[in-house]
Amino acid sequence: MDKFMNDEIKELIAIGASIATHCQPCLKFHYAKARDLGISTTDITAAIDVGHQIERGAGKAMRDFHKVLLQDPPPAKTSGCCGDDDKGGDSDSKCC
Repeated sequence: MDKFMNDEIKELIAIGASIATHCQPCLKFHYAKARDLGISTTDITAAIDVGHQIERGAGKAMRDFHKVLLQDPPPAKTSGCCGDDDKGGDSDSKCC
């Protein structure tokens, strides 16, 4: 295993990702696994805080983005959600 990515770090990342994606079953699973690994409440709380920071940033970005879509006149056509227009077709008609 990579010296920078042990099981404890993976679980802390998974906890933060669970918070950021609003996945309660994921958080419950990864919290239990982290506790089984002996990860401290302080470290788990720090991972949760990072997840909330990411969540707030993504929320703000979406609030700002929807305002752009509601402009009059509407903005010029943009790339699909993955930013990959090389797939062909109408990139605004689907998501990843």
